[in-house]
Amino acid sequence: MTNITRIHPLKCRTVWLSDIHLGYHGCKADSLLDFLKHVECDYIYLVGDIFDVWSLKQKGFYWPQSHNNVIRTILGKAKHNTKVVYIPGNHDDVFREYDGMTFGNVEIHNKCIHDTIDGRKLLMLHGDEFDSAVQLSRLASFIGDKSYDFSLYLNRYLQAFRRLMGFPYWSLSDYLKSKVQNAMEVISKFENAVAHEAKISNVDGVVCGHIHNAQLKEINGVVYCNDGDWVENCTTIIEHHDGTLELLRWRENVTSLAVYPPKYTKVPEAKIA
Repeated sequence: MTNITRIHPLKCRTVWLSDIHLGYHGCKADSLLDFLKHVECDYIYLVGDIFDVWSLKQKGFYWPQSHNNVIRTILGKAKHNTKVVYIPGNHDDVFREYDGMTFGNVEIHNKCIHDTIDGRKLLMLHGDEFDSAVQLSRLASFIGDKSYDFSLYLNRYLQAFRRLMGFPYWSLSDYLKSKVQNAMEVISKFENAVAHEAKISNVDGVVCGHIHNAQLKEINGVVYCNDGDWVENCTTIIEHHDGTLELLRWRENVTSLAVYPPKYTKVPEAKIA
């Protein structure tokens, strides 16, 4: 994990974002806008739960200007030479019926495959398809219930205090999530199930979201990419122009959390230092 210097623009080939949860009061829209204003790329993949339709229905309508600005910024990029693909998740599954259609230069697919510059094929899906297979319901019910909301509320004040004291970011909600019974075992089962889906699909790797647990690693010969979320972690995965994959946390300090090397070269240093 390395703190790196922001550059403007951040030029890369591909960006993966998921679990933004627009319409939910915990969405870190301002951090996402800051990232989107810095980045220039050829592809943006929105890997589910971009909108939180559940929250809009159950907790009342919440839609501040910053959420509008996120949509406008993404649509602006789609209009100017960035291919944008939207893969709905379980919180915005109402859009799954539009599979294969295009709206405002944004393609909608329930699953699709991305070809990296170095020749790898990455399957992209949200990940909720595997809930029943790995008994994810206990963890999933934590994400979105009132205790989770309260932990995010407390986390804002905790982070303000930690910044004042010069301490790095630490997620209270991540800590509480780790205390859910068998949570780490369930997350491991989820990761293995998603990686297995990639293997039987005859691809090199998989990109997903859903569980708010950002990772970039290899599982049984499969590149497993979970791009995290923009509710607590503010994480994204990017593909550099040589095929390097990098997991970033985009907060006041930008942090490179993991780097996966391109197919034909040695492991590089963090690419945007």
